Amino acid sequence: MAIQAAFIFCFFSLISSFPSPSYGYDPLDPNGNMTITWDFILQNGNLYDITVSIRNNQLFRHVEMPGWKVGWEWKGEKVIWNMWGAEATEQGNCSRFRGSGELPHCCERQPRIVDLMLGAPCNKQVSNCCKGGVLGSLVQDPTNYVSSFRMIAGADTNNVTDIQMPKKFTLGLPGYTCGNPFEVAPTRFSQDGGRRYTQALATWNVNCIYSQFRASSAPKCCVSLSAFYNETIVSCPKSSCNCQGLPGSSCVKPGKTPPLLELPHTGEREEEQVSPFVRCSKHMCPIRVHWHIKQNYRQYWRVRMTLTNLNYINNYSHWNLVALHPNFRNVIQVFSFNYRPLNQNGNFNDTGMFWGIQNYNEMYKQRCYCTRIQEPSLSNKDGLFPERSPSTATSVSWHLRTSTRGSPAGLIFPLHRRLYY
Repeated sequence: MAIQAAFIFCFFSLISSFPSPSYGYDPLDPNGNMTITWDFILQNGNLYDITVSIRNNQLFRHVEMPGWKVGWEWKGEKVIWNMWGAEATEQGNCSRFRGSGELPHCCERQPRIVDLMLGAPCNKQVSNCCKGGVLGSLVQDPTNYVSSFRMIAGADTNNVTDIQMPKKFTLGLPGYTCGNPFEVAPTRFSQDGGRRYTQALATWNVNCIYSQFRASSAPKCCVSLSAFYNETIVSCPKSSCNCQGLPGSSCVKPGKTPPLLELPHTGEREEEQVSPFVRCSKHMCPIRVHWHIKQNYRQYWRVRMTLTNLNYINNYSHWNLVALHPNFRNVIQVFSFNYRPLNQNGNFNDTGMFWGIQNYNEMYKQRCYCTRIQEPSLSNKDGLFPERSPSTATSVSWHLRTSTRGSPAGLIFPLHRRLYY
């Protein structure tokens, strides 16, 4: 059998975007995007009652803390008078309303809006709000993929009566680029248990696409391989994610773990996020994914996947891992992980998604000890190694050469983040 070579790409929550560095495309989630829906519910003179919804239409990519921060640019002089379910980060200069009683909530021409936190006052809540900007994915958390807020906004003069849609939308998330708003059929709202429907005056959508190249220029994880029939381990390539000694590169030598209070602090706010503080290694990656062919039965292979967190700072909650393998159609049983085929190619299943079990291993813990999450699985015999695996992070590439019958052409590992970077 001729020697085969393949690239491995590993990224937390995403996969490579080949067509353009600025406009992302994920072959494991070709229809995935983030959609901002802008509903004009009611008009009263120059004031509008507006509902905004953010939907995560991606199969495996999450939005983690510090969450989304939606922004736009108003056309003309407009202000936000009041908000429910979210708040503007800056009130701005509202001096022109001096002496008019209560000041507007936000007078910025380019406001930045963030979700309210859990426990927000009841009179400030709306449905699907108050989650700190966190959004789940369609497969792993389908009840938590929408976030909404409501606001009263309008011009500070009475001579504007037509509906004007803002422009230049942003999500405030690394790697995402938003297109121009486009008008769609007005949203319909169910009332009285579905016996009556109302609808918005007008509805616009804004699609936002993720690009790995815009999110990060450096990988966040690497992949290693091994098998019971060979003592050699195909390890992560040297300097996969960083190089020791480079400016901005910091690591902890084995046996010299610093006290907890001396570690850099990472908080929920964007400005509190810090670079990974990892264990010193040749590859210098915060996360390592290892694929091991454990046993050979008459009709089955037994495989173990091990996820190792080498980051002393970050926990990863609700992580997931997506792998592409030509033999996933023959998976018999998966232990210790949840598993679901993604079936991107119709009846041919070559893509699978794995994630942790609630209250068991959904949390990928940080620091002090290298956390390992292991998952054995059984599958009918065919190819041994996955061809590809996308993760919630950036990509790593390397070559795998083999002449062994039944070995893979290559492998790509996805490690989705909550395991998220």
